[in-house]
Amino acid sequence: GAGIARALKEAGYRVVVNYFSADAVARDFEAASGIPVFKWDVSDFDACKAGIEDVRRQHGAVEILINNAGTVSDNKFENMDEAQWHRVLRVNLDSLFHMCQQVYPDMMANKWGRIVNIGSMNGQAGQLNQGNYVAAKSGMHGFTKALALEGAKHGITVNTVAPGYVDTDMVRAVPENVLEKIIASIPVGRLGRAGDIARTVKFLVADDADFITGSTLSVNGGHHMY
Repeated sequence: GAGIARALKEAGYRVVVNYFSADAVARDFEAASGIPVFKWDVSDFDACKAGIEDVRRQHGAVEILINNAGTVSDNKFENMDEAQWHRVLRVNLDSLFHMCQQVYPDMMANKWGRIVNIGSMNGQAGQLNQGNYVAAKSGMHGFTKALALEGAKHGITVNTVAPGYVDTDMVRAVPENVLEKIIASIPVGRLGRAGDIARTVKFLVADDADFITGSTLSVNGGHHMY
């Protein structure tokens, strides 16, 4: 998310970001980047409504929306409880509805808009012990296609970017022997970088990407070809 926000700002876009729980990280990011941060829970519809109203008052209507919020709560299916299931679905899938509902009317009125959803290779390929996460990310692909059909006549494009394994703190926390196997299974021979994802998003939100909608762009080094 930070990489995408910085890349869009560097490209000349006026950017604001949303976060929920990492207060210190958000403050440091805002201070270092100069990008305003707003705090609310995207799994809560009313919080999204109030949050976007605040953004609109301070910065104007949202023309580009990047849905990047995500969480995991992995478990074997037989051990997964209801709370794990619903929390992951709310953050990773329900948030698309919550956020798009707030900005879609302005995009319709302006006859222009860009929505980019950040999915996952695992939503395409499946993954052990991630029934909740895979269901949410797979649902994102379907939502993207449906909203793209509705938005096309209004000048709104809706696409998904599906990253593979990206060099983040979370991935680097994987045991070294496991990480080596992951990298060895990626045809290009490396983990993804934040810039790989950010450049893809920047491409999709451009004016001249108006003929690309309802698509999923896989950015995974050939790890899964879909």
